[in-house]
Amino acid sequence: MDSTIPEAGPLLKNIHSPADLKSLSADQLQQVCDELREYIIDTVSVYGGHFGASLGVVELTVALHYVYNTPEDQLIWDVGHQAYGHKILTGRREEFHTNRKYLGLSGFPKRTESEYDAFGVGHSSTSISAGLGMAIARDLDKSDKKIVSIIGDGAMTGGMAFEAMNNAGALNSDLLVILNDNNMSIDPNVGALKEYLAEITTSKTFNKMRDEVYDLLGHFKSAGDTMRKAASRLERVMTAAITPGALFHALGFKYYGPVDGHNVDTLRRHLEDLRAVSGPKLLHIVTVKGKGFAPAEREQTKWHAQSSPFDKITGKSLNPVSNGKPSAPKYQDVFGDTLVELAAMNEDIVAITPAMPSGSSLWPMMKTYPERSFDVGIAEQHAVTFAAGLATQGKKPFAALYSTFLQRAYDQVIHDVAIQKLPVVFCIDRAGLVGADGPTHHGLYDVAFLRTVPNMILSSPLNEQELRDMLYTASIHNEASWAIRYPRGASTGMVVREGFEPVEIGRGVMLQEGDKVAVLSFGPIGKYVTEAAALLEEEGIQIGHADMRFAKPLDTDLIDRILSSYHQIITIEDGAKLGGFGSAVAEYVAEKGASVPVKIMGVPDAIIEHGTQRQLHDEAGIGPAGIAEEVRYSLGVSVKE
Repeated sequence: MDSTIPEAGPLLKNIHSPADLKSLSADQLQQVCDELREYIIDTVSVYGGHFGASLGVVELTVALHYVYNTPEDQLIWDVGHQAYGHKILTGRREEFHTNRKYLGLSGFPKRTESEYDAFGVGHSSTSISAGLGMAIARDLDKSDKKIVSIIGDGAMTGGMAFEAMNNAGALNSDLLVILNDNNMSIDPNVGALKEYLAEITTSKTFNKMRDEVYDLLGHFKSAGDTMRKAASRLERVMTAAITPGALFHALGFKYYGPVDGHNVDTLRRHLEDLRAVSGPKLLHIVTVKGKGFAPAEREQTKWHAQSSPFDKITGKSLNPVSNGKPSAPKYQDVFGDTLVELAAMNEDIVAITPAMPSGSSLWPMMKTYPERSFDVGIAEQHAVTFAAGLATQGKKPFAALYSTFLQRAYDQVIHDVAIQKLPVVFCIDRAGLVGADGPTHHGLYDVAFLRTVPNMILSSPLNEQELRDMLYTASIHNEASWAIRYPRGASTGMVVREGFEPVEIGRGVMLQEGDKVAVLSFGPIGKYVTEAAALLEEEGIQIGHADMRFAKPLDTDLIDRILSSYHQIITIEDGAKLGGFGSAVAEYVAEKGASVPVKIMGVPDAIIEHGTQRQLHDEAGIGPAGIAEEVRYSLGVSVKE
């Protein structure tokens, strides 16, 4: 056995399914929690993964699988960052070290991975909708299974959660929603709901007032008991008026809580009681993200996830020191620093993010210009229309969203931005194959779905210099909206010049001339073309390489020149092959009636699982080796299998 694979504790090592957990006494559950938390820490400290969220729901996870009859009863985990304990208790402990690794376990619940994963999830705010659908299906089937949706207070800021609750209250189906309130998503939560919940869990005013009323009534000896009973009824009315009970009651839910989410016995007893309560109900539990690992409790954003090994006691990184060479900045950090520079030049620039100031590197902007920076919570639709509203008043909004999350606001991009020709800049982070987060987070579809939208410029830089200049040009362009996509991870490390130079819209650059075959790249994946060209040059094959920069508008003049000089065009992009940049080139060549064949290279029409970015690029055939092989095939010097 691999010595780096952690050894489970004496109780946990014998739990291979929830049935094994149920064979234990209630008094043993705390020990299971301790061993489960330790196992997660031991594993993630070596192999990496999401961290704080799963530590925060250890007691809840144990209590749920102890009380409910899973997988017949359905547990739906919102987002999925919190499901590590769930995976370990449901027969995947021995494989857990492969979590988020190529061909290993998914980092999120996945229906094809286990019958205990009732619903696949990677985006937030979906659990109540899915749970309600399952509850109604159960009612139609006249079954008696129980449905539980577990949602964080961060995910509860998403409008979809309230749409689902509104519908659930009206349908009155039996559904339990557990609100895991830890005041965090990835970054600290924002907005009125956060303040509302905080008032309940921290308010001393209400508790003090209640105690004072009881003490006062105690002085009335003759009427003390009667008046205290009346006061108790008054308290219930007051509680309904000034606690979350009022909000959730208005939506048709019975409200219970708040409850200590780290007391497994309390949770067990509440869940056992709630099994017998019919209709829609909400249990409000209070937890600490990163519970049980002191560094994660102190720095919850930093410890949301870890990709490199760390000391499980101190949290100190165990990565070897890198030969003194500075690492290249991430593309997101190039964006974040550039935006601050641009904001200093233009006071109308404002920044918007839907709950991702860390991931999108907006903290520099938020710290430098807090009055011009807005975290709107997990609400992508609102973020885009909010940006549109700002644009109507002469502001220059930069909306920073992950590609996978921009999908959730497609209607707003069209209806609220493009139709009105508003100059919103969409800064699309995590474009392309993102790696270990897998299919729920790959940013593959933005080119295809944005290319069809009128009044939209769509670009992708080859490197950080181009990114800076594109951001600058977008900041002074007010005739259309502009989407700039860039990938997850490190940039090239090149030395960028000071200041900015405008980029000519719809113009690419011929980086290398060649013979017969020209490769047209879109975005940073062009680095693979350079690597492939070096391989081919050793074989006496010289290819042309164009950095196209824009998928819309296309540089048709450059394409015309390539058509007149080359026998074959190959396009490559880190995005969906169907309808993307390559399709745009092929459409133009077909409409022109040119006889030069166009081979489109991109991510195929399939779900790509998780692994490193390079592993996934190679699997999709768009790594350097795949490009070189496609060139050889087009020249007739190799045959595809």
